[in-house]
Amino acid sequence: MTTVTLPTVPPPRRLTVAPGRSLAELTAWYGPLPVRRRRVPLATASLETSPEAGHPAFRFEFDHSELRAVLTSERVEDLPGDRLQLTADLVLDDTAFPVLLRMRVVERAEGRLLVVGTARLPYRLLRRATGFRLPWRLPATRLRLLVAADFA
Repeated sequence: MTTVTLPTVPPPRRLTVAPGRSLAELTAWYGPLPVRRRRVPLATASLETSPEAGHPAFRFEFDHSELRAVLTSERVEDLPGDRLQLTADLVLDDTAFPVLLRMRVVERAEGRLLVVGTARLPYRLLRRATGFRLPWRLPATRLRLLVAADFA
């Protein structure tokens, strides 16, 4: 009789962000100048890992009068230097807009992950595709979305 050792598969996990442990900011830029910067509340944020999926799945939900949207990752790539690159969809008014979110892992532990990421969004394309609009008196050429989350 032979004994076979099966590989240990980590159980599926879902990490969430506790209230007050996240930050999101939306900045409108006109050329090299920032013209408006607003904090946007992060309603929920989650990170799911499962043995079937090849990569973790990030999900950020924004709840503000200026930005009511959901950012869901489709693909996550590891980059050198504790960095992640998320190819994601930003869903505004039932319309998905592709986003490239570059994240830096600030702290990594067994049950905790602290990340900070930014995405640059071309304002004209975003406005045409989703109908998202800033106030008319604010000129903008691009938007920067900054997300910081402490998953535990």
